[in-house]
Amino acid sequence: MRAALLFGGIPVSDYRLAREWYEVFFGREPDLLPHDTEAAWQLTDGGWVYVVADPTRAGGGLLTILVDDLDERLAALAGRGIEAGPVETFGSGARKAVVTDPDGNAIGLGQAS
Repeated sequence: MRAALLFGGIPVSDYRLAREWYEVFFGREPDLLPHDTEAAWQLTDGGWVYVVADPTRAGGGLLTILVDDLDERLAALAGRGIEAGPVETFGSGARKAVVTDPDGNAIGLGQAS
């Protein structure tokens, strides 16, 4: 299956708090506000991440975003007060660190080798 667009959703318990946190994480305001409890950021031409109020599912989200320079991205996040876990290096040479949002959703930042 091929797709033209991808919307990856992250369920949160407190939309207002989560939106503020993700604005710091992404370093900007959302690109789209579909309704009062959803915010979306466009990360690539065809890739979006959205945060939506869904308390029953909050905390179980998993998302990995591949970046060009993991160290640079982690330093930028740290400068905005968001700390990542340790950087893991895989056998392929790929590297990954995980950031956890206020609900416990895991956002991995990875860099291919």
